Amino acid sequence: MPFVELKASPHASDISPVRIHYRDIGSGTPTFFLHGGWGYGAYPIDQQIEELSARVRFLIPDRSGHGHSSRFPGPLPIDFHHRAAEETLLVLNALGIDRAVLWGHSDGAVIAAKIGLAAPERCERLILEAFHFCRNKPSSKNAFFQKFADHPRGIGEKLRKQLAADHGPDHWENVVQRNCRVWLELAAQSKRLDEDLYDGHLSELQVPVTFMHGRGDPRTESGEMQRVQELLPKADVRFIESGRHSPHSEAAGSQECNQILRELLTKSSVPPSPHTRQ
Repeated sequence: MPFVELKASPHASDISPVRIHYRDIGSGTPTFFLHGGWGYGAYPIDQQIEELSARVRFLIPDRSGHGHSSRFPGPLPIDFHHRAAEETLLVLNALGIDRAVLWGHSDGAVIAAKIGLAAPERCERLILEAFHFCRNKPSSKNAFFQKFADHPRGIGEKLRKQLAADHGPDHWENVVQRNCRVWLELAAQSKRLDEDLYDGHLSELQVPVTFMHGRGDPRTESGEMQRVQELLPKADVRFIESGRHSPHSEAAGSQECNQILRELLTKSSVPPSPHTRQ
């Protein structure tokens, strides 16, 4: 099981050193997959690995506090996206990768976008799936975030098993609860309903970006993606008509996602790098 060790991480500021577990699968274009708030096991990219790993090197780190990486006590800080972006850059450095494609899902898409803004020279391309723009998610507040912050075992049995296998049976509920709670805190601290996660800077993104978004994503507010398109009129936006919050792992949307990923990842200018198949 491969790890990199960081002397410290802003995402896990109470511990040192910080061990980051990662998966290294395939050969070709280096592509970092940044998982969502409930960890990699909730929405794995097994189908994409099966179809594309002959030409794509998938690197999949567990953020600190998730999966097999170091755990840390307490809640997620409200600026966890920013801290996780800094941690991801440290992982890139530790692996000796100067430049890569970043494919982020949900919270991982926010993190990837923040890396694109802060360190564009490290990004060949961004692929942002199930993107979040707004800090405040009124339609998700009670039906999703509050519900699972209070009762994480209310999720379906299949997902419970996936999360337990990913984080451990003693930790998965904490992962779910603190992710839901930090989103509630983001909403509570928002001064305006239209306040965004990027402090008004998303329009400054210069990295080539493709949004891969389920048309029926239940975590997307009305008009949210339209605002993104207005701010980034040159962005490549691909709506998966049958998709919801994780098109890449949904039976109805996975093949369409794979077609998009094949188009983007097998034509990248990033040179292949050595790999170890795990």
